[in-house]
Amino acid sequence: MEKSKKRVVIIGAGPAGLTAAWELCRRSDMEVIVIEQDNTVGGISRTVRYKGNCMDLGGHRYFSKSDAVTKWWQELMPMADEAAQNAVDNNDVMLLRNRLSRIYFLRRFFDYPILLSWQTMRNLGLRRLVRIGLSYVRIRLFPIREERSLEDFYINRFGRELYETFFRDYTQKLWGVECSAISPEWGNQRVKGLSIGAALAHMARRIVRHTDPKKVQTSLIDRFLYPKFGSGHIWEVAAKRISKAGGKILLDSRVTTIHVEQNQVLDITIIDKQGCERQIKCDWLISSMPVRELIAAIDGLVPSEVQKVADGLIYRDFMTVGLLLERMKITGQNGKSYPPDTWIYIQERDVKAGRIQVFNNWSPYMIQDRSKVWIGVEYFVNENDECWMMSDKNFIAMAVSEMEHIGMIDRADLLDAVVIRVPKAYPAYFGTYNRIEEIRKWTDSIENIFLVGRNGMHRYNNIDHSMLTAMAAVDNILTGCTSKSNIWQVNVEQEYHESK
Repeated sequence: MEKSKKRVVIIGAGPAGLTAAWELCRRSDMEVIVIEQDNTVGGISRTVRYKGNCMDLGGHRYFSKSDAVTKWWQELMPMADEAAQNAVDNNDVMLLRNRLSRIYFLRRFFDYPILLSWQTMRNLGLRRLVRIGLSYVRIRLFPIREERSLEDFYINRFGRELYETFFRDYTQKLWGVECSAISPEWGNQRVKGLSIGAALAHMARRIVRHTDPKKVQTSLIDRFLYPKFGSGHIWEVAAKRISKAGGKILLDSRVTTIHVEQNQVLDITIIDKQGCERQIKCDWLISSMPVRELIAAIDGLVPSEVQKVADGLIYRDFMTVGLLLERMKITGQNGKSYPPDTWIYIQERDVKAGRIQVFNNWSPYMIQDRSKVWIGVEYFVNENDECWMMSDKNFIAMAVSEMEHIGMIDRADLLDAVVIRVPKAYPAYFGTYNRIEEIRKWTDSIENIFLVGRNGMHRYNNIDHSMLTAMAAVDNILTGCTSKSNIWQVNVEQEYHESK
């Protein structure tokens, strides 16, 4: 009698979940089942299609300092050369894109991240520059000894004046709370390694010679890889590979119960969009579902303090408005009817919008009619707040009004629009986050469960970080290792930090 295969159940078909699934499919003969509550794959890295146009839910640059991740991407989607990009059979490819992101503040453009270039200095003016310089010197001489908040973290690296000019208001717009209420660990996840000194050094290197992308802070790279039809394109390719290799991906399916006995997950219960329940036994469980939902799904065994921490975890949600335009008022070189930026960070205090994506610059193949301009206006919100509950019509009207108000567009050039809502886009570093270690210790005691990815670990991971956590989990399963420490070490080492 043939011995039954071991089964790995994976919750979530985002970058972490699909990376784990594909690694298991190609490296083992285990049965692999992926559970996804949405009707498509990619998680927050998915691409939405609207009337022939592709829209990403927050742009995702495909750049990593990990050779393993870069190789993984290019095995699924090799980089296309210019001559081959338009070939009909050459759609599943990566494009090499030039990176330009800028800050829009005082109705002017500033480098992003702040590089202290001559343009930045001119825009700031002599008086403000002097205040920034004196403030920076002061904090170098008298630093804040114990960083208790993100505000302390920023001030220690940039001085109070530069912090209040470029970091405070945008961070509050992103998270909806003051920097003083956010853990400094968010800075360690996203900003560590970048400072005025690092920015000046990078500026000097660019003047003298070309810099190896792997030797600079991630936010300072000049080019990146990007799937031809949007970020979600590569995850759609991964899903096809997984299915072809025998893995199963169950869409529109939500996990309701995780049955644990004697420190082992025995099975899970899911419910599909028709309301039908199904129980799935598993030998291992890899979870990228939000930690708060994971703890709520575990039946009967959760210690009261762990439950309390999970209930207090906070998420920041996201809305984006796709605007199809004849042109933008702010144009680019060579007669282009849009600026050259991939992202524009809106730091103006008189609008709620946080960022603009210019999809034409991410990939020209994302726009059905390339003579038009396709942008995404992004808002950071809380689920069920005033913005979230606003009708699509009213929300579009607000976005158009704000973009016109700050001089980005003329409403007469608007051709079409669509609104997309994304719950739990950003795990927050406040609420009960300072006690997240209690959840980690308890879930680590369940031998056959592995938490991976951004929401799975309640950690602000990039795509490559999420993928590395999944690869580590698969390594552990294949080697019979029940320790989770290698997974939690991803995005802790200095070399993996994303800089802002």
